[in-house]
Formats: sequence, structure tokens, C-alpha cells
Amino acid sequence: MNNFKDFISEYSGAIIGAVIAILILLTGLYKLIVGIILIVLGIFIGNYVQRNKYAVKEKLKNFIDKM
Repeated sequence: MNNFKDFISEYSGAIIGAVIAILILLTGLYKLIVGIILIVLGIFIGNYVQRNKYAVKEKLKNFIDKM
């Protein structure tokens, strides 16, 4: 019994994380989380392209020329 308590106290964060991950998968909440991540990623990419128009344009041109 003492070993079990040591195990629980040492890995309680991992156990809680696993339970939360299982709940997210079972409820389908992961679709919302993936959607939010994609939106945030799109915002950052759009902001980067807007601030570095000429550099991005040149990189794209070089990439297309290589193909």
C-alpha cells in the first residue's frame, strides 16, 4: 500500500493530465481546441506576412523558382 501512495504522489500530475486528456477526447472538445490553435496560428502568420511583405514575397519567389 505504501508503494501505491508513493506512486500516486510522484506521478499525480501525469495522472491528472491523462484523465483530462481522456475527458477532452470523449467529449469531442479537441475539435474546438484544434480550431482555436489553427485560428491563432493563422493570426500570427498573417501578422508576420503583413509586417515582412517584401521578404516573404522574395522567399516565395525563390521557392517557386527552385521548383
